[in-house]
Amino acid sequence: MKILLLGKNGQVGWELQRSLAPLGEVVACDFDSPGELKADFAQPESLRALVRRVHPDVIVNSAAHTAVDKAESEPDLARALNATAPGVVAEEAAALGAWLVHYSTDYVFDGSGDQPRDEDAPTAPISVYGRTKLEGEERIRDSGCRHLILRTSWVYAARGDNFARTMLRLAAERESLNVIADQIGAPTGADLLADVTAHAINRLHLQPDLAGTYHCVAGGETSWHGYARHVVAWAHAHGQALKTTAEAVHAIPTSAYPTPAQRPLNSRLSTARLQAAFGLRLPHWQAGVDRMLAEVTGR
Repeated sequence: MKILLLGKNGQVGWELQRSLAPLGEVVACDFDSPGELKADFAQPESLRALVRRVHPDVIVNSAAHTAVDKAESEPDLARALNATAPGVVAEEAAALGAWLVHYSTDYVFDGSGDQPRDEDAPTAPISVYGRTKLEGEERIRDSGCRHLILRTSWVYAARGDNFARTMLRLAAERESLNVIADQIGAPTGADLLADVTAHAINRLHLQPDLAGTYHCVAGGETSWHGYARHVVAWAHAHGQALKTTAEAVHAIPTSAYPTPAQRPLNSRLSTARLQAAFGLRLPHWQAGVDRMLAEVTGR
């Protein structure tokens, strides 16, 4: 099996290089790859030649414009990366008869209510990021290619910056922290997404009728405030010197921290369909965060 991985240097792309390796030959590309392996999503039409040159059996696209606030001021670039480029890749996948695995987001919903949404829930994005990601999904479906779209939320990785690292840094500097408490979701590790992807690709070759859109997030739910308190409590329990205690992480509403892009308050996604279809059990979000914390702190 030959796999074309797009967005190899992102959080999910980095983990995919590991998880996909046992499945076959992985050709990993990004916008800064040299010569003929350059994958410039800002120039969507240029991707056609790359796909045709590699001639993969599977394309895994982890490239995206994920700077949610910045997307508000550069909607054309966000649309090129999140909608037009995936559509071009999907058209080429359809022409080759290749599978396309693509990642989407809870931001395709409006974040209303307090219950987990399933895959059939009505979409209603409230930001440029959400609208462009939804358009990307629609272009993939319209292409007629064999595809797997995994919607996820609150993605983190041990590599690079993430929310937990920021909380640890601030907690070492300050006596107390104020963190948003009315946005609810599930912190989901890039490693978990990558492992689910590899498992799903194997199953899809045996059961192609499993193609479609699924929700993939870690188990359980929390707020950013709950997430921050967990991180600080873990650090104290493992001997890290911080000025802030878990009790000194204070809850604030989203309205107290305005941002250019509106965030969904309810990011809960039901993963029942994914778990049943692919025979999976998705671990609780705390297990993945604890593992990531041990890795980034060396404890």
